[in-house]
Amino acid sequence: MKKRLITAFLLIGAMFVVAACGNGEKSKEGAGKSAQIAFNGSSTLAPVVSKVATDFTEKNVKWNKVDSSLPDENITIYVSSGGSGAGIKAVLDMTADFGLVAREVKDGEKQKIKDYKEYKVGIDALTIAVNPNNPITKIKDNLTSEQIKKIFSGEYKTWNEVDPSLPANEIVVVTRDLGGGAHEVFQQKIMGDTKVTEKAVQAPSMGALVAKIIENENAIGYASYGVSKQNEGKLFRLKVDGVAAAPDTITDGSYKIQRPLLIVGSGELKAIQKAFMDYLRSDAGMAVIENMGFIPVK
Repeated sequence: MKKRLITAFLLIGAMFVVAACGNGEKSKEGAGKSAQIAFNGSSTLAPVVSKVATDFTEKNVKWNKVDSSLPDENITIYVSSGGSGAGIKAVLDMTADFGLVAREVKDGEKQKIKDYKEYKVGIDALTIAVNPNNPITKIKDNLTSEQIKKIFSGEYKTWNEVDPSLPANEIVVVTRDLGGGAHEVFQQKIMGDTKVTEKAVQAPSMGALVAKIIENENAIGYASYGVSKQNEGKLFRLKVDGVAAAPDTITDGSYKIQRPLLIVGSGELKAIQKAFMDYLRSDAGMAVIENMGFIPVK
């Protein structure tokens, strides 16, 4: 429907390598152009912004349909995914107007971005997830922080070391890339100074991480709450220290592995940027965030 007018692009999965390697051509097309906006960053947040951008574009088609003072040009919004760190770098390098970040932004990063601006649009959590066919789901629904640390560090190598009633199958640990924002949150909240095992399978996106758990009965990983909700029934989410990940426990902080969903930029919003950001933070935009499994924040 009006396919030629819909210019909200999402680059994830196989195209992650292009974004991660700094090619950034899609971002460069949008950054700094008067009637275009470019976003780059978190593979968790990118699909959300892409969906909102598609809805916004289909609804309005041209900027002056949003507001008569805006350009009489087709709405063009680029959304690419390369991880939270790539989002920060894209803003610094001016290859994107905004960075998508699914973790707290470091003070040093804020200081590097001229006239740093931050917009919190939601909250996510990292759930400890296994395949529903994993035998652990039949005997327990909870792991302690210490058990999780032993699993992800490789101290527990087989499932029967977690519980003697489980089979002696090798535990397959799945993580995001160890330099990414999701892993940084997990390292801080659970691992501390303990390193993740070198045998961990590093997934290039949160969607890929979830897919690896779905396809392997012996896998365990820290799946985004929102992405796990999008795959309801295909994952089994374990409680952490007796607390289940849910909107109320994530919001009040009792579920400990949580993270903000942020859009960061430099300077005040330009007119077209404000028009889209207003829509993103409207009831319609917040509904998309909630429908995709995350907790919206206005």
